[in-house]
Amino acid sequence: MKHIVYIGNKLSHVGKTVTSIETLGQFLKNEGYNVVTSSSKTNKVFRMLDMLYTILQNLKKTDYVLIDVYSTSNFYYALIISVLCKMLKLKYVPILRGGALGNRLKKSPKLSKLIFNNAYENVAPSLYLMSIFKEAGFKNIIHIPNTIELQNYDFNIRSINAINLLWVRSFSNLYNPKLAVQILKSIRDDNINASLCMIGPDNDGSLEDTKALSETLGVKVEFTGKLSKREWHKKAEDYNLFINTTNVDNTPVSVIEAMALGLPVISTNVGGLPHLIDSDINGILVPPDDIQAFKAAILRLKDDPSLVTQISNNARKKVEAFDWNTVKYQWFSILS
Repeated sequence: MKHIVYIGNKLSHVGKTVTSIETLGQFLKNEGYNVVTSSSKTNKVFRMLDMLYTILQNLKKTDYVLIDVYSTSNFYYALIISVLCKMLKLKYVPILRGGALGNRLKKSPKLSKLIFNNAYENVAPSLYLMSIFKEAGFKNIIHIPNTIELQNYDFNIRSINAINLLWVRSFSNLYNPKLAVQILKSIRDDNINASLCMIGPDNDGSLEDTKALSETLGVKVEFTGKLSKREWHKKAEDYNLFINTTNVDNTPVSVIEAMALGLPVISTNVGGLPHLIDSDINGILVPPDDIQAFKAAILRLKDDPSLVTQISNNARKKVEAFDWNTVKYQWFSILS
C-alpha cells in the first residue's frame, strides 16, 4: 500500500480544534494506507523543523506528501515543504484549507505559483476556492470535499418552541463570535425566550472578548470550551438552530455536521458557504455582520415548522455527498 506523509497542524492535544490532518489522516489509515503525520510541536520553529525532518526521514519510502495550506503564517510552512518536495522529486498535494487563500494569491503571487504550479495535484475542499484558483490561472486543481462518516450522525428534526442557538467553531476574529451574543441580545430584547451555547477553543483571544461582551450586554451564554465531536453532538440534542457568524470561510466541517444532525443552519453568505447552502432550500444565508438579518431568519424558522422540516431534510440529503464512503474514491484516484 502507498506511503503518505501528511503535513499540517496537529494541535488538538493542546486544546486546539481537531483538523483534517487527524480526521482525513485516520480515514486513509483505516483504508490501509501507511500515513505518517507531522507536526504536533507547539512551538512554530520546532514544528517547522519537525515537518522537514519527517520528510527527510521518510524520503525513500514516500509516495505522496499531503500538505494542508492556510492563508496566514502556515502558508509559509507549505511554501518551504513544497520547495523541499520539488528538490527531492516527491509528489506533493496541497489541500486548500484557508478561506482567505484567494487574498493570499493576490498578496503573494510568485510564492503561490511556487507552491501550486509545481504540485502533483491541488485539492480544493470547496468549490469556492476551486473557482478562485481557476480564475487565477491554476490548471492542476480538483474538488474533493471535506468529509464525515455520516453513519455517526443521528438525524433529528427539531421543534422550535423556545429558541436554543448553537455555535460551534474555534474562537477567532475571522469567525466573528461576538455577533452570536449580539443576536441573542436582540432576540431577548423582544422578550422572546432564547438561549445560546458556544462551543470551541480560543484561537486569538476572541473567547475572552466574547465572554466580556456577554457580561456587558447582560445576557447569559454557555461557553463550553473545546468539546470532542461525540460531546458536542450530544450537546446538540438540546438545541434547535445552528448559527454560523463568520466573515471569512471555506466549507466548515462544523456546518456540514450540523446539517447531518438535522439542525437548521443560518449562516453568513461568505466564502464557500453559498456553494454548500442553497438559501431557503437546505439552510438560510444572510449578509455578514447583520444582527437583524440573523434575527429575522431565526424568527422565521420559529414560526414555520414546515420550513424547518424542509430545510432539515434537504440538508441531510445534501451532506450525503460528504460521506467518507463516497469521498474516499476521489482520494483513491489521486493516490493510486
